[in-house]
Amino acid sequence: MASEACGALVLGHGLSYCKPFARHPITRPRPFLSVSCKMRHRNSSSQHRRQVKKVTPEPHLNLNLQPQSEESHEVQNSSTKNDVRSHQETLSTSDADACLVTKTDGLLPSSIEEKNIAIEHVDGGQQPPIVHLQDLIGMIRNAEKNILLLNQARVRALEDLDKILSEKETLQAEMNVLEMKLAETDARLKVAAQEKINVELLEDQLEKLNNEMSSRNTIDGQFEIGGKIWNPDLSSLDAGNSPLVEDLDALKKENMLLKDDVQTLKAKLTDVKETEERVLVLEKERSSLEDSLRELESRFSAAQIDVSKLTSLTYECKALRERVENLQTLLENATQQADQAKLVLQQNQELRQKVEKLEASLEETNAHKFSSDMFQHYNELLQQKVELLDERLEMSDQEINSQIQLYQESVKEFQDTLEKLKEESERRSLQRPADDMPWQFWSRLLLTIDGLLLEKKLLSNDAKLLREMAWKRDVRIRDAYLACKGKNDHEIVATFLKLTLSQTSPGLHVVHIAAEMAPVAKVGGLGDVVSGLGKALQRRGHLVEIVLPKYDCMQHDHIGDLKVLDVVVQSYFDGQLFKNKIWVGTVEGLPVYFIEPHHPANFFWRGRYYGEHDDFKRFSFFSRAALELLYQTGKRPDIIHCHDWQTAFVAPLYWEIYARQGFNSARICFTCHNFEYQGTTPASELGSCGLDVHHLNRPDRMQDNSTHDKVNPVKGAIIFSNIVTTVSPTYAQEVRTAEGGRGLHETLKFHSKKFVGILNGIDTDAWNPSTDGFLSMQYNADDLHGKAKNKDAIRKYLKLSSTDAFQPLREFEGIANHFQSHPHVRLLLKYDDALSHTIYAASDMFVIPSMFEPCGLTQMIAMRYGAVPIVRKTGGLTDSVFDVDDDTIPVQYRNGFTFMTPDEQGLSSALERAFSYYMKNPVGWQQLVRNVMRMDFCWDSSAAQYEELYEKSVARARAAAARA
Repeated sequence: MASEACGALVLGHGLSYCKPFARHPITRPRPFLSVSCKMRHRNSSSQHRRQVKKVTPEPHLNLNLQPQSEESHEVQNSSTKNDVRSHQETLSTSDADACLVTKTDGLLPSSIEEKNIAIEHVDGGQQPPIVHLQDLIGMIRNAEKNILLLNQARVRALEDLDKILSEKETLQAEMNVLEMKLAETDARLKVAAQEKINVELLEDQLEKLNNEMSSRNTIDGQFEIGGKIWNPDLSSLDAGNSPLVEDLDALKKENMLLKDDVQTLKAKLTDVKETEERVLVLEKERSSLEDSLRELESRFSAAQIDVSKLTSLTYECKALRERVENLQTLLENATQQADQAKLVLQQNQELRQKVEKLEASLEETNAHKFSSDMFQHYNELLQQKVELLDERLEMSDQEINSQIQLYQESVKEFQDTLEKLKEESERRSLQRPADDMPWQFWSRLLLTIDGLLLEKKLLSNDAKLLREMAWKRDVRIRDAYLACKGKNDHEIVATFLKLTLSQTSPGLHVVHIAAEMAPVAKVGGLGDVVSGLGKALQRRGHLVEIVLPKYDCMQHDHIGDLKVLDVVVQSYFDGQLFKNKIWVGTVEGLPVYFIEPHHPANFFWRGRYYGEHDDFKRFSFFSRAALELLYQTGKRPDIIHCHDWQTAFVAPLYWEIYARQGFNSARICFTCHNFEYQGTTPASELGSCGLDVHHLNRPDRMQDNSTHDKVNPVKGAIIFSNIVTTVSPTYAQEVRTAEGGRGLHETLKFHSKKFVGILNGIDTDAWNPSTDGFLSMQYNADDLHGKAKNKDAIRKYLKLSSTDAFQPLREFEGIANHFQSHPHVRLLLKYDDALSHTIYAASDMFVIPSMFEPCGLTQMIAMRYGAVPIVRKTGGLTDSVFDVDDDTIPVQYRNGFTFMTPDEQGLSSALERAFSYYMKNPVGWQQLVRNVMRMDFCWDSSAAQYEELYEKSVARARAAAARA
């Protein structure tokens, strides 16, 4: 994105673009259009394969299903396969119909008691609707059945596609025969035409001769010609022995044969039309499948509305709602399966179009009589197209197989979640209102708390808080105690400690140790994440602190109240202690500590943030100094959050050195923003910061998976951290593959239980077109006039031509000098924060043709400023941009144009669709701009997910400490 990239190219009519992979520019102009583009760079040897996407909005499969009791659970699981097998038989009996079986009556079996939970509002208002938890469980169970049935329908569609291909090959053979016969008929028609001309001439001469003979006086068969008496013998003509008559008869017979051949050709053409009708029937079957899928999506949307009612429930329903949301995340794999089926159907459509083109070509051939040389050339082109189709089909089969494997994994996770939901439902069924609980219940609860305290399984402070809750008859401790029925003491203690955690402190103490923070020291998206996530957590009531290196090149004017502390912190490095000067200040309202090392190498006084030959030493020194600062100041944070390989050293340093010295209160969270960069270096370098090289240079610790004489900081952080995250759910799936993980995919799979993808947000305060001070004119979704003003302003600033202002701009990196004097193009190889704001405001479209994109904030910021994104579906782009033509996505979530294949054709197709929409539907385009500006990409949702991870990890740590 413009705010991330080191260089941005701006073209004169409002379109900026960052290094596309297309080899040729698209030269056709478009009216009044400005486009911006950004592309994430990667090594030329890296090829990125499309992975399973995770759509940010909830999946849209219908789950209108029948609930089941605990006793019928095993029967249901066993009967699911039978239902699927039966459905497969149903599908096999009809080629024109495809259906999904769902139970919509919503009724419980007569032998099972319907269980409802009514929960009052805390404020004493009206009660929400009764929530059928058993219905929800049944809906989820039968969702699995529907997914399996839908998968079978897709397999059926693939089989139909195979039939179409085989029929197409037969049709091609018939067409080849027809073409040969057509060529022969053409030659024979030419000969026949010539013979017919000769016959007509002879007949004319014969008629003249007869007329002349009849006009003359004849006696006894004699007549005079040229003054002479002739007595011709016409007996041979009467007898039919004349060669002329024989030629005429032969020509007549040949004409009859030609007529027969023409009739045969017409019959063959009729067969071709019948084949076209069969293709149309198959197309109708495909449409039927799509209609079934849309119906499922609409039903699922209705189910989502019911599920959303759970948000009005109080604390006791919170855990169940969160688990349902996690379940919806698992179902996204099924949505990706639907995408695959759609791609196959699109290939079917392309095949049908090719057949129509072939038929049109055949008719044109019949009309114009193409020569044999042209037929040969056409056949060669046709063969090339057939080979290309075969290759695409093979690639599609490989991709479908990989999707099936991922789907099977998601089904297993789905089943595990179902079991947890079952246990949760059974526990909820035992609950009663707090007022109905007898005093014996509360007395038993108090005795349980005292027993755990006397057995030293609870700390005295925690026990005191729990007693107070019991005396007040708090519904939270009542629910927690009921949920512990049948569990052991360790599980009871863990449950109680979750309650005390929320009582002892208004929030968590979170310390971010990072190499960047916007806007004071920003290179890319990492800086935006540290400041954006930090402010969002601060708004949620948590104490957030940031630790950064003190660079000489950072933006000091963005730091408030910067001052140096009268204290020196010493840290270990290369066998000795070095002093560190500590600076403090506020950035974006957050408290920040800046560490200035007194090291002879001047680690952070180089005039730039990264790219030095000793980056490994620079940042391993900083990681050790940051932990030393926390240790010497007596801070006891709940969470230490480190980012990327530059501070990945924090995790092993904390557990290998500081935890052994008693500094062990925190849980370590590590976020990798891009697995392309892992900081590998020779193992000997690791010893400088005090870590044991021989102890850590092992396959199960920090040894690089590819080069065994090197250590990998990112791998070490994955192994030593309590929580591991990356910046989008789709990227979390992609990095578990060999290509996406860049050598760490097996490590991530092994530690998958603590690895999760959370989509980044953006700082909506910093990126706000209605208050942005960098803009020439502020604007918002209700008043878009300011975009045109900002487009004019950037033309003047970059000294671009004002003529022909309605054409779209283009840019290509590496041609800056060539276009310095061009009236419509500029390439700026620098980062300019103010200019980036203006580019977003001036752009109508923003093109991001990334080969890979872990998350990407560019598309979110572009939408914030009303620039419609055009992106390739990869990583976080898949999770945040949804195509305006995708019928599987609800209309309110469609916000851009996407493409799959990383080539010029894929990008050009998306651009053409966007340009067409812009020109042909100006009213719709303005509405699209308003919609994208209103989309919420703030940090609140992402911060809530991090908050949940933090709290669970801290609760587990406290439970372990109580047991110890």
